[in-house]
Amino acid sequence: MKAMAEGVCGIGPLDIRDVDRLSVKIGGQVHGYEPEVDFNRQQIALYDRFTQFTLHAAREAIGQSGLTFNDALSVRSGVVLGTAGGGVNTWDENYRTVYEEGKNRVHPFVVPKLMNNAAASHVSMAFNLKGPSFTVATACASSNHAMGQAFNMIRSGMSTVMVTGGSESMLCFGGIKAWEGLRVMSRDACRPFSANRNGMVQGEGAAVFVFEDYEHAKARGAEILAEVIGFAMTSDASDIVMPSKKGAARAIKGAVEDAGLNLDEVGYINAHGTGTAANDKTECAAVADVFGHHADQLMMSSTKSMHGHLIGGTGAVELLACIMALRDGVIAPTINYEEPDPECALDVVPNEARDANVDVVLSNAFAFGGLNAVLALRRAS
Repeated sequence: MKAMAEGVCGIGPLDIRDVDRLSVKIGGQVHGYEPEVDFNRQQIALYDRFTQFTLHAAREAIGQSGLTFNDALSVRSGVVLGTAGGGVNTWDENYRTVYEEGKNRVHPFVVPKLMNNAAASHVSMAFNLKGPSFTVATACASSNHAMGQAFNMIRSGMSTVMVTGGSESMLCFGGIKAWEGLRVMSRDACRPFSANRNGMVQGEGAAVFVFEDYEHAKARGAEILAEVIGFAMTSDASDIVMPSKKGAARAIKGAVEDAGLNLDEVGYINAHGTGTAANDKTECAAVADVFGHHADQLMMSSTKSMHGHLIGGTGAVELLACIMALRDGVIAPTINYEEPDPECALDVVPNEARDANVDVVLSNAFAFGGLNAVLALRRAS
């Protein structure tokens, strides 16, 4: 969150194998990461990079929560995580082994290493979480869908605690090459809402949170960072890649209604804000339609300008900006903003963070396939 508050850009040159064969050579890559610090040799053989990131984040989140999952709490606690690609690095490495190097054998752990539920399963095993545990894969909305399901399971009484969030690591040759084919990637920078934007930039990483029944958390004296109060999800049912203003608007409005809020209570929106013309314009139009005159009073920023688009993990990382807004009164900026766009005429908090007192925020996620998921959060009381 400190980097978000300072507007630090984590996007730079990629350090991956065969980068010279790529047209896109930048990304929000985690540099200096040493898996040997966290995991032994046997674990590294079993954990794809996206799983390693998840376990690292889960250790931090659960450690900060102060919870220990034993006895009855273990049974009433689970994990639901989002990822779009799962073990993409494992796919990439083993396709190379078989097709390029001509080998006829791969490691026996390839399947359990690459499967999308690997991270959720390993978190459940590492922390003795015996309740509902699964993975959501809905492209760029995966993490928001996962966190929304965690919220609903606690609200329904099914669970007391859910470890939730998401992760992604697609920054390998195969991962980038596939996305190049869509022609939506920038070769120099991510500039959401700026008239001269030229595409999205991928990132990697993980963010994990402990969602807990509010009364249970209060009773044990937990530090409550924010309160999740609403969630909505919709389907455009129209196009596999082009977003729909109506679908996005229904999700935004649905989250506000689910939270029992008035529209003018929302102070900040963490935008999906990918830096593509289609997404940015559609999202701004949806926000304007839902909020009407109040849209002029809203702040809406895209932190993808700093960390890149983590695809299935992006909503989880962006929830950090929502917590920062509520807890610290700091609105993360949209950096790299250079030219106003009349079709994105909202307050996008350009280039510099802003101090502001907000009580309610939304987090938007809109995915390929027309899948939309929006979370509403309130300042912890």
